[in-house]
Amino acid sequence: MELRQLEYFVAVAEEAGFTKAAARLHVAQPGVSAQIRQLERELGQELFDRSGRSVRLTPVGKAVLPYARAALAAVVGAREVVDEMSGLLRGHVTMGAVTAPSVLDLPGLLAGFHRGHPGVEISLVELDPVSLVEAVVAGRVDLGLAGLGAPLPPGLDTQIVIDQPLVVVVPHDDELAKRTSVELADLRDRPLITLPMGTGLRSVLENACAAVGFRPRVAFEASEPYVLAQFAARGLGVAVLPESAAADADIHVLTLAGPRLRGQMALIWRAEGPTSPAATALIAHARRLLPTH
Repeated sequence: MELRQLEYFVAVAEEAGFTKAAARLHVAQPGVSAQIRQLERELGQELFDRSGRSVRLTPVGKAVLPYARAALAAVVGAREVVDEMSGLLRGHVTMGAVTAPSVLDLPGLLAGFHRGHPGVEISLVELDPVSLVEAVVAGRVDLGLAGLGAPLPPGLDTQIVIDQPLVVVVPHDDELAKRTSVELADLRDRPLITLPMGTGLRSVLENACAAVGFRPRVAFEASEPYVLAQFAARGLGVAVLPESAAADADIHVLTLAGPRLRGQMALIWRAEGPTSPAATALIAHARRLLPTH
């Protein structure tokens, strides 16, 4: 039994077909079929049911699959440990973000990590807040960047990297533009512009509105805070956003006097569980470079 046979077996099982598995492995389809047949002869049992249009695992194949995956994972882990001890990191890391605020210079952070660890392949994915947290918990994402609002599930560590007050912005011809501050209750009947449901800022806003006795009437949503300011500048509503997002827009900014709300973004990662040396290095790199609040 060879590791290549196990790799082909897992690929066929996950792709539910020999042709798709061959494309994924960048090898010829007959070669995949031949290796699987050889593996079946060595085990004395068929691993796939080939009678239908799609390839399905037999009961024996289903029983073998977790062991094949574990064997391949053990080989990857052994290589990573050897690389770590020799001072050379290899592997693949994935960072996820709800958005990539320019104040954090995420491209510079990842470029710096790549320069220090050229043998590590890096991916950056953009996910909605719920999917991002789920991906970090499941280990599909090694390091996340998300807004804080609703409680996070247990087993995650955080480092707050953005912590700033939320402000209210309106166009210069709005009646509120005569004021320098506003109470949250004053926005009860105004159309609001803010981040989508599930984001940290939206959770903070929803909870604060509920505490003073109303449900916000959200007219426009956008995942990029700077876009919220542009909507407000064109008279489409009152925007509630982080202070930095209003810095360069041609709008009137009001302090949110009561209650005073803050928007926070944090790095999130698994506190426990299997973590590759490359992922450990990425987390340490990000925590070192980004500010701590």
